[in-house]
Amino acid sequence: MKSAQSKLKPGKLLVEHSGLFLEETLPGPVLDLACGEAHNSIFLALKGVHVISCDLSSEALERAGELAAECGAEITVWQVDLEPEGVNPLPEQAYGAILVFRYLHRPLIPCIKKALRNGGLLLYETFTVEQPRFGKPCNSDYLLQSGELRHMFADWEEIFYFEGIRENPTRAVAQIVCRKKA
Repeated sequence: MKSAQSKLKPGKLLVEHSGLFLEETLPGPVLDLACGEAHNSIFLALKGVHVISCDLSSEALERAGELAAECGAEITVWQVDLEPEGVNPLPEQAYGAILVFRYLHRPLIPCIKKALRNGGLLLYETFTVEQPRFGKPCNSDYLLQSGELRHMFADWEEIFYFEGIRENPTRAVAQIVCRKKA
């Protein structure tokens, strides 16, 4: 199991703020949105947190399940299209926390807000319009404007915010950790 766990690459934002998931009782399970191979999900599951890992890709979810099993973690996988037009794909008031890394679909933001229970946590990190200087993604539809992420959650309790350049690898990102007010 040790070698399998060494394969995990959870987001640094999550690692740095993982205490928020352990110091208090979350008001529901954690949803890892557009999770890919679910490294963040597995990281939290190994700490005893109930995590639901969702993605469109059945192949990514299959790899996530295999990696979770190798690491000795239990996660729930959910294959779902997060981008159906005019439909909220997320159950409302269902989650105690939501993780979003390297994913932006602006019409989903109101759905995320409705899916979190009062007092729930949101960790969100994705690329900004400065990212094309460093590589993909380059499509402006998937890049945040300056201050956009903070503005999206301006009425929530902000715990942490960063916007700028991060290293290893070099990337232009906005990051927020916030709590939905009761």
